[in-house]
Amino acid sequence: MSDQPIVFEEWKTADGELIAVARLNTPRNLNSLSMDMISLLKPQLSRWAEDPKVQAVWLEAEGDKAFCAGGDIVSLYRAMTEPGKLAEGERFFNEEYELDYQIHTYPKPIVCWGNGIVMGGGIGLMVGASHRVVTEHSKLAMPEVSIGLYPDIGAGWFLNRMPMRTGLFLGLTGARMNGADALFVNMADRFISHGLKDQVVDALKAADWQRAEAQAVVSAVLRQFEQQSREAIPASPVREYFEDIQQATDADSLEQVVAQLGELGAREDWLGKSVKGLKAASPTSLALMWQHYHRSRLHSLKEVLDNELVMSHNSLKKGEFAEGIRALLIDKDMQPRWRYASLSEVESAWVNGFFSQ
Repeated sequence: MSDQPIVFEEWKTADGELIAVARLNTPRNLNSLSMDMISLLKPQLSRWAEDPKVQAVWLEAEGDKAFCAGGDIVSLYRAMTEPGKLAEGERFFNEEYELDYQIHTYPKPIVCWGNGIVMGGGIGLMVGASHRVVTEHSKLAMPEVSIGLYPDIGAGWFLNRMPMRTGLFLGLTGARMNGADALFVNMADRFISHGLKDQVVDALKAADWQRAEAQAVVSAVLRQFEQQSREAIPASPVREYFEDIQQATDADSLEQVVAQLGELGAREDWLGKSVKGLKAASPTSLALMWQHYHRSRLHSLKEVLDNELVMSHNSLKKGEFAEGIRALLIDKDMQPRWRYASLSEVESAWVNGFFSQ
């Protein structure tokens, strides 16, 4: 196996065209998105976009456990806590959001095989692809509020495009979704059994790329294998509890929504388990999520990413994000000392400061 953090290949098709392949290649750390990965992938995508032989891009990950479990937050912790390294953290967010926007606006099909864990920065890579595939092993979540950050990577844009207030629920709770949930909330396009992956690749290689537009060629192949996978699709808890989610998130203040969600914690079902993380979440992060979600309602993707860049740069400097990583991954005491002990104590001036350059 290559020791490069991301591996590039080009598969030849039967009619002499190319399918470009980008494979995240750090399975030991669940393919966490690093600065090295981003620095390699961005220019390679640009080259493939200009290459007339390349018909589509296939984005996958080494190993079956995770597509990408999020950003390399240990490196971000060092950038926040070691003297003179803050610019490295700022560069990471700059480059990550540019990559996410590049994927969203890419001129050729990008098939993202989202098998296994897909969280945080991994969702940033996946959600903008033209053809987003989930499997029976897919586990998606945006748990940033538990580490003193907020759902970023364009979340202010795509959470607002989920059914009713489902995006608000997912951003506040960090609830884990399966592949069927991802389809329901428009974070995925196709469900295909993971065991069919090699056959999907072979079918793409064998396809006639001259007869139809590339997007249609990819869609036809994926459609065929999705039909073969119907019996493997799990039930969607987000769909099942949709009405409960809407009722619990129907309030005019963050405090009331969190209180209503908290009342569900006594339940033993998926919904009850999903809201339990609220108690440990950073009150600052919950307030940022609430504000960003509502401020972004009518914003374009570009506007959202620009705003998130300001918020993330400020998050590097204000201490809450560093404290969340410390508790989870550095000291591993699971006892973050948040700036505010409760939502009622959070000062609006503190939260508003995250939105100001």
